[in-house]
Amino acid sequence: MKLVTYKPAGAGAQLGALVDGKVINLAEASGGRLPNDMRSFIEQGESAVELAKQIAADGSSQGVPVGDVKLLAPISNPSKLIAIGLNYMDHVRETGSKVPSIAVMFTKYTSSIIGPGDEIRWDPTLTQKVDFEAELAVVIGKRASKVKEEDAFDYILGYMNCHDVSARDLQSERGDQWIMGKSLDTFCPLGPYLVTKDEVADPNNLSIKCIVNGKALQDSNTREMIFKIPYLIAYLSRAITLLPGDVITTGTPDGVGFARKPPVLLKNGDVVTVEVEGLGQLTNTCVEEVPA
Repeated sequence: MKLVTYKPAGAGAQLGALVDGKVINLAEASGGRLPNDMRSFIEQGESAVELAKQIAADGSSQGVPVGDVKLLAPISNPSKLIAIGLNYMDHVRETGSKVPSIAVMFTKYTSSIIGPGDEIRWDPTLTQKVDFEAELAVVIGKRASKVKEEDAFDYILGYMNCHDVSARDLQSERGDQWIMGKSLDTFCPLGPYLVTKDEVADPNNLSIKCIVNGKALQDSNTREMIFKIPYLIAYLSRAITLLPGDVITTGTPDGVGFARKPPVLLKNGDVVTVEVEGLGQLTNTCVEEVPA
C-alpha cells in the first residue's frame, strides 16, 4: 500500500491511500475511524494499517486523481529523524575513509522536512557547498526498545525516498557541525509516498539513484550498505526508544558531489530526483535565496 499526505485545493493536509493513480481519503472512507495525520495513524497500530489496506483494496471508495492534489511529505512530524552516515561501502571507497566499526549516527531536525515538488532553498551567504545524497528511509511502525536483529522487521511500517541535502562547508569545514550542515530548513525532502513493508521484498537489495538535471550522478544499490537495516534498528533501539512514525535514513552511496573531481555541487535552478526502487520519484528544485 502507498500512503500519502496530501492537500486538496482549499483544504488542509489529509491522509490518503494512492491506488491506481487516485488518492482515497482514509478518514472519510473509514467513517472517521482513521485520522487525517500520518503520525496519529501510525500510532493507532496494526489495526489501523489493516483497515487502510482493506479500504485501498476494496475499490468502492471514491478517490481524486493524484494530479489534482498537492502531495506533501508523507510524515512531517516524527518524534525523531535519525540519520546514519558513511554506511555504503562504495561511498567509503570514494571518500577514502576508513570502514566504520560502528554505525555513525547524527540527526536532521524535523523542521528541515519538505515534500515532493517543494523547493530546496538556501542562503548563499550561509553556505556555498550544497550537496545531494539519495537515501532509503525506514519508518518505524511501533514502539521499539532493545529489539533483536531477527525481530527488527516486525517494527517497520514501511519505506520512503529521502534526500539528505548537505551543506558541506557547514558540515565539516567550520568545526565538524554535522547537525547544522544537515538540518537547514528544506534540507530533508521526503516522499512522494510511504510504501508499506509488504510491498518491498528486500530493502537491502534495491537500486538507488540521484538524478541531477536529467543525469544520474548516484547509481548504486542498497546491498552496498555496511550496516543493514535489522542491525541499525537493534543498534539504535538498544540505547534509544524508537516511537511510531520515527524515521531512520540509512546512508548514501557513492557519486556525491563533493567527492567528484572536479566537485559537482547544487546550484540555483537545479532539479534533483531521488529514486529508490519501488518507492517512486522524489523531485525538488533548488533555489538560492539571498535575504533582503
